[in-house]
Amino acid sequence: MHLPIHGASAASARRRRGRLLESAVLALGCAALLGVLLALVQGGWGPLARLDHGWVDALHDYARRHTAWTASMQMLSDIGGTVTTRIILGSTAVWLWAIGARMLAGWAAAQVLLGWLANWGGKALVGRARPHFADPVSHASGAAFPSGHAMSSAITGAALVILVWPRANRAGRATACTAAALAVLTIGWTRIALGVHWPSDVLAGWLTAGLVVGGVTVAAELWRPGALSRDVRRVNWRTRPRVQRVLAPGVSMGPRRESEPAAAPDGQ
Repeated sequence: MHLPIHGASAASARRRRGRLLESAVLALGCAALLGVLLALVQGGWGPLARLDHGWVDALHDYARRHTAWTASMQMLSDIGGTVTTRIILGSTAVWLWAIGARMLAGWAAAQVLLGWLANWGGKALVGRARPHFADPVSHASGAAFPSGHAMSSAITGAALVILVWPRANRAGRATACTAAALAVLTIGWTRIALGVHWPSDVLAGWLTAGLVVGGVTVAAELWRPGALSRDVRRVNWRTRPRVQRVLAPGVSMGPRRESEPAAAPDGQ
């Protein structure tokens, strides 16, 4: 049984409003928490300062005494660096553009660009010094707040999960979320373990990532309502035959039925 056109349109509008609200809450919530964190850092709030110094000092002492641990942290940090994560998301944007999902491509590319700008602007604005040791185990240039590694990995992880979400079942979604969370947490941890960032720098990177992802999504939904959803369906139609061939290579796909669209339809 099919819903009437006006009923389907109303349901689509409700879903769009729900996504818009969720994205706005994410962006505004992260912005508020980031502002509080910045005020505490700039004001030298005692508990936060003790937590920052306590973690960094303890991990630096451990890193000096365990070279294999330090080498593994450096390797993971290099693998998940800002260049790598931006290339991954940028390449995803190029692929989306190539298959015709132009709004999703712009959405992904905007996050790469705004993430870079937020990292550069935050460091220039705050100018926070990195941890300093007489015998450092790693080196990093520039200011500390926020952590570019933490921000870039979180933006890329969140964007990829959002892209995978509509096409995955419950197990696939759980796997994607778990893998993204572990990658983001690991990269953030390595920056503290190597003594190049304070824990609050990493937290600031994650909050800024939430602000960027939520803000870009809100802007896209307000600019062209429903366009992101239409592009998601376009990606599904373009990739479904390939996925089915991988899952069932011996099964013939057969000719496309007249009822199957060659591209995603407009509307929700």
